[in-house]
Amino acid sequence: MRGAPPCRGSSVTHSHSPYAPQHSPQGGLSAADFSKITALPKAELHVHLEGSIEPATVVALAARYGQQVEEAEVLARYRTADFPSFLDAYKWVTSYLRQPQDYALVARRLAEQLLAEGVVYAEVTLSAGVMLLRRQDPVANFQAIREATAPYVARGLRLQWIFDAVRQFGPAAAKEVAGCAVELRAEGVVAFGLGGDELALPASDFCEIYDFVAARGLGRLVHAGEIGGPQSVRDAVEQLGAQRIGHGIAAALDPGLLGWLAERSILLEICPTSNLRTGALLRHFGATLAQHPLPNLVRAGVPVSLSTDDPAMFETHLNLEYQMLGEIGLHVAEILRVAEAGFSGAFLPPAEKSALLATFHQRAKLLGLL
Repeated sequence: MRGAPPCRGSSVTHSHSPYAPQHSPQGGLSAADFSKITALPKAELHVHLEGSIEPATVVALAARYGQQVEEAEVLARYRTADFPSFLDAYKWVTSYLRQPQDYALVARRLAEQLLAEGVVYAEVTLSAGVMLLRRQDPVANFQAIREATAPYVARGLRLQWIFDAVRQFGPAAAKEVAGCAVELRAEGVVAFGLGGDELALPASDFCEIYDFVAARGLGRLVHAGEIGGPQSVRDAVEQLGAQRIGHGIAAALDPGLLGWLAERSILLEICPTSNLRTGALLRHFGATLAQHPLPNLVRAGVPVSLSTDDPAMFETHLNLEYQMLGEIGLHVAEILRVAEAGFSGAFLPPAEKSALLATFHQRAKLLGLL
């Protein structure tokens, strides 16, 4: 790929974990342990700005454009049970993001929520592919987002950004997103991602684009193994050079793949409630969170971080996801490893990553978790 159009209209390392494995027969979190977990500084690596729009904010956005929408309607649209209905809901809610000030509003509210959850570092995904499809200017939207979140950065929330292309829109559209991401590297865009329907087009269609962003120092991640099977995960890594995988739960169906991911330290960004609400969990494993493969992934040595994906749409938040880790059988030491992976898997230079990890370990020790 010789170049990407201008936007108009880092290697990831995983530090050795200090947590010794625990395999006692009792899982779950006590109230005291959960309180300590919530007090830890946290990283959020897989959260979509557009999926964070609370029902009340949707009502306010719709009113800006002369439409009356009730919160009950928003909740009804958000309560999805399969991936196609989720995509429909996502398309509907993003239709109210039309101008930079709309993006500024939702960015402020997401930043408030992240701070309330104890998040100190987040990589927020922006659907640049959707912006371009709707003939918006991603640069103007992004500048509004950065200005709106600056006060929260001043309060200790470090924000970096991932520009996401939509797989089903095709390689030409993804190439344009890649050009935008590269153009805005100095403004805090750290990675290029590929989301949407992973069954729509093969990974091989996007090889040139991933070569392009890799050569220009951007991180590479791919949504894979969510609706697709284990081969989708392997293709993302082998063909596209993905350093992190969004979701990747289907990898648990292939023990050989798990060992391969562990050996290469490929981080899986796991979002349990999302997997339930999109039907991904049912497709591969079963209909309840108790059947989630996250414990198997962790115990196979695969780096796993915990995220919310689309928190408003799935009626969740990060501390609730941590509570669920205990409910599905992880022990405190394993939960700490997951929390740590949010920092060790970040798209950051080694020195900056080490500083965040040092703060995390210091706080864990003060809380008696180490």
